[in-house]
Amino acid sequence: MSGAMLDAVVVGGGPAGAVCATLLAREGAAVALLERDEFPRFHIGESMLPYMAGLLERLDLLDVVKEQGYVVKRGGEFIDPTGTKFFSPGVFRADFAKQGEGRHTETFQVERAHFDRVLVEQARAAGARVMHGAQVTDFLQEDDRLTGVGFRYQGANPRIRARYIIDASGRAGKIANRFGLRRSVDKLRMVAVYRHYTGLDERHNPGHEGDIQIGAHDDGWVWAIPLSADTVSVGTVMPREVFRSGTADSLFATHVARVPRITQRLTGTRPTMELRVETDYCYHTDTVTGPGWLIVGDAGCFGDPMFSGGVLVAMATAARAAATITGALADPAREQRLFDDYAGFFKTGYDTYIRLIHSFYDSELISAIADSTVPRDKLEMYMVRLLGGDFWSEHNPISEALRAIPEWDTFSPFEPVFGCPVYPERDSADREELAAGARP
Repeated sequence: MSGAMLDAVVVGGGPAGAVCATLLAREGAAVALLERDEFPRFHIGESMLPYMAGLLERLDLLDVVKEQGYVVKRGGEFIDPTGTKFFSPGVFRADFAKQGEGRHTETFQVERAHFDRVLVEQARAAGARVMHGAQVTDFLQEDDRLTGVGFRYQGANPRIRARYIIDASGRAGKIANRFGLRRSVDKLRMVAVYRHYTGLDERHNPGHEGDIQIGAHDDGWVWAIPLSADTVSVGTVMPREVFRSGTADSLFATHVARVPRITQRLTGTRPTMELRVETDYCYHTDTVTGPGWLIVGDAGCFGDPMFSGGVLVAMATAARAAATITGALADPAREQRLFDDYAGFFKTGYDTYIRLIHSFYDSELISAIADSTVPRDKLEMYMVRLLGGDFWSEHNPISEALRAIPEWDTFSPFEPVFGCPVYPERDSADREELAAGARP
């Protein structure tokens, strides 16, 4: 295994790693995907955004995902008794049909153990060598360039040499931790406590079947995500100091009870698992490329599950990384230019998404919108579009307002790379209209 050099080795078999390996293999690259866990395995992050459907379509993966029978999601319900977090007191529903023409109006709520397995099997079918139970232990290096990985696999310690390493290891952050690159996002050092319930009956849902619910309260927020006809994921997210004020069980029960629309939806359900806790999961790295390597998805940045954008940004950066590596393999002289472009793309997407999260916790979303140049008759369209995954557009005035707030900077100053990876044609039309002197 340590003899021949591959074109690429992908570390991590989640959605980002699977997509990157799939696209590289489709281009004829010799690629191995190393995943430390055996599948299926539990993972949080079940709610998708509508731009995900568009991305899956561009990657020729939408049909296979549709075939899985996942819960169809047509909107998101945001519950805010105070009116400081969202548009008005009460309930705001982000209706995906209000994004404007040419965009998918439906997406999915998924059980990640199943969804991730579906995607990794696409990588295998495309020709990638997929190894489960492969724990990466070190990186091979010549001078300052990474040239491969060492790992534990089936009782042995093999090595793989490769022209490029793609780190899609998620929170493990293999390369970021190896080189000391990871930094916490201190303002977003939150704790999530969650579990799944069975016995869901959507007749008890006061809103729309299939919607995610996000309920704000004084100490954080609560989610409810339907995963199947009778299963729902429920979680509460809070600052660390709130978590330290009580037990996980008591805080979970108290916080969920503060959102009556969610407790009403849970009528007749019962838990199927013990409470799980995720802590200190908000971080970033300013360096996402280096000689012979790229970081994609959660391995380089993670903000908060508040607006369900994590899987979309992870898969979009993975697709861009695959195109970057494909270009560098074809023309090694362009490697640095391609890598610089990739870094700007990565940071632009995550920067926009994390600013949206900050706007919730700082109660500044409404004022940011008020300070923007959003025409009142198009306010909802731009907001739903942003909540749907419009993180790379230069022409969404709400995004522009969020980017103008310096205290929400995540990365050190960088050169943004705009251009929607999901709807580039619509993005071009917006640009032309803007150039003509009219808001799109």
